[in-house]
Formats: sequence, structure tokens, C-alpha cells
Amino acid sequence: MSEIRPPYRLAVAGVVLVVGALNAVTLWGLAGRPTWGLDVAVAAVSLATALAQLRWPASGALAATLLATLSPVATPAATMGALQVAQRRRFPVAAAMAAAGVLAHLVQGLWRPSSGISLRWWLLLICASYGALLGWGALARSRRALLHSLRERARRAEAEQGRRIAEARMAERRRLAREMHDVLAHRLSLVATHAGALEYRPDSSPDQVARAAGVVRAGVHQALEELREVINLLREQDDHLDELEPRQGLTDLPALISDARQAGQPVRLREEVTDVATLPAAASLTAYRVVQEGLTNARKHAPGQPIEVVLRGAPGTPLVIDIRNPLPSADADSLATGSGPGSGPGSGPGSGLGLVGLTERVRLAGGQLDHHSTDGEFRLQARLPWPA
Repeated sequence: MSEIRPPYRLAVAGVVLVVGALNAVTLWGLAGRPTWGLDVAVAAVSLATALAQLRWPASGALAATLLATLSPVATPAATMGALQVAQRRRFPVAAAMAAAGVLAHLVQGLWRPSSGISLRWWLLLICASYGALLGWGALARSRRALLHSLRERARRAEAEQGRRIAEARMAERRRLAREMHDVLAHRLSLVATHAGALEYRPDSSPDQVARAAGVVRAGVHQALEELREVINLLREQDDHLDELEPRQGLTDLPALISDARQAGQPVRLREEVTDVATLPAAASLTAYRVVQEGLTNARKHAPGQPIEVVLRGAPGTPLVIDIRNPLPSADADSLATGSGPGSGPGSGPGSGLGLVGLTERVRLAGGQLDHHSTDGEFRLQARLPWPA
């Protein structure tokens, strides 16, 4: 346990001033006695023991207590030592030192009795004095321990708060990373599709080539803008990381489907939902991401195959998103795990993390996600809660 003590030089000055003054007063009262020479020597040595108590409280106090058996001049150093031990050592050690001090002054009273007070009252006064010093020191030690405990609790609470803030910031950065993955994967897969068409159809008309090149340029430009927006948010102060609000939802599905159709995906959308405005924003964004990931996976692994997207739900019942598309036989197994190479122009490599991240997103939204491949058809189905 750390101790709060005054600067060492200040403590030395205080000891010299107090103990030296008390020793001087005691020597002045003992002047003229036959033992005055012994008293002067004890005064000098007791001052040294008082200084030693600043670093070695128990040893210095014991030395001063032994000197107290020889002369009353050592009493200030002995009592100060008892107080130091009570403040800085455990109670059994302090009690033993106080008992030694009482015994030493009893020996002093028997050898050099005071003419102004009887031995009984002298012993009573010494016991009361050492008892008071023992209690005062124990109280000071308890207070110091309490303050140390409070400071430690405050430090731990501050560290815990810092850890929670760091975890919240890291969670927000992971959310931004998921947003960036979902947005860019969809956008760049469209670019890859049109670029693949340019590569595999060199006999296309100039108008078709120009239109595909324009789509590639626009897609790359939009992907760069979205990437720049996320990076700028990550570079800002951590207190402003929550400024990225969901921008997409079920109301944006027509534009998403239109982009997919322009990329050559035959998509059929059937919406059987009511009161879309009552769907929470987080669930609406999650639903949008499910459809977006489904279209992206189909574009990678089953290019040119028809895709059916069905949405069913109403307030009070789960929102069900069902996406189906036939698969080439070579990709049926690989897509079931969210990875594997696609076939045909425009297909891109899979990281294997798209469906994993989507599953986590849906789970955090309180829903369930299922994806599997059976009988040459891949099916992606999500269920999201829709409060009444």
C-alpha cells in the first residue's frame, strides 16, 4: 500500500525542530543533576533515532524506547516512534511497541522517580499516553487505507470506462467496415459484370460498348465516393463515429433491382408487405442488405440465371425475405458456404465472409438467416422482427 508522506527534507526539518526543542526543554529542567552528562548524550542519540524513524520506523522507535529507560530526555523520541509505528505498521506490531514503551518508562520511573508525581500516577499517565498514540496512529492508518482504496476504485472505474469506450468505438468501426463491405461488394460486382461483358463480347456495337463503359465509369466513381465517405468518417474524431446513418431501406429496393437488371440479371421482385413506413429503420436497412447480398452472390456464382426475390410481412408478423436462383452444378456446393469461384464473365472471387457477415447482421437485428443449396437451386431466406 502506497503512503502519502511529506517531502523527506520537510519531515527531517520537522523532527529536528520538534524533538530538538523538547529535548532542550527537558535538559534545561534536568540541569544540575549528577546524571546531566548522560542526559546530554541520550538527547543527541535520541534525536538521531527520531530521524531514523522516518525510514525505519520500528527499528528507530525500538532504539528510542531503550534509551527511555536511561533518561526522560528520550521520551519525545520514544513516543514519536510509537506513533510512527502505529501509523505505518500493522496493529500487532504497534501494540507490541506501545507495550515496550510503557515498560521502558516504568523502568525509568523506578530508577529515576519524579518528585512531582507518584509512581502509580506516573504509570497511569504513561499508559494513557501510549494508548492514545496507538489509537491515533491506527485511525490515521485506517484513513490512509480508505483513501488508497477509494483512489484505486476511482482508477479502476476510469480504466473500465476507458475500456468500454474503446470497445464501443471498435464496435462502431466494425459496423462501418460491414457497411463498406456491403456497399462496395454490390457496386464493384456490377462493374465486374459490365467489364466482363466488354471482354467476352468484343463484337458488340459501339453503342453497347459505350453504354457498358459508361456504367463501369459511373459504378467506379460511385464506389470511390462511398469509400471516401466511410474513410472520412473513420478519420474524424471518435465522438462523431455515429454520424453514419442508414441511407437505404425497403423503399430503395426498386433502384437496387433496376441496377441489377441493367447489369443483365433477370430479377423478379414480388412484394407482399404492408405499412412499410412502420418497419424500424435498422430492420429496413438489414432487409436491404440481405437483398443486396443475395443479388451480389447470384451475380458472382450464377450469372445470367433468373432470380426471384419475395418479401412478405406486416406489423406484428416477421418480415420474410426469400431469394432464390438456379445454380450451375459446379457452383452449387461452393455457394452454400458463401465462397467459391463463379463461372462466366463478370463473376468475381468470393472472400467467404459475405454470408458470414450477413448472418451476424441479421442476428444482431433479432432475426434469423438461412442459406442452402438443394436440387440445383440456391435459397437465401431471412426473417426479421416487425413490431406491431
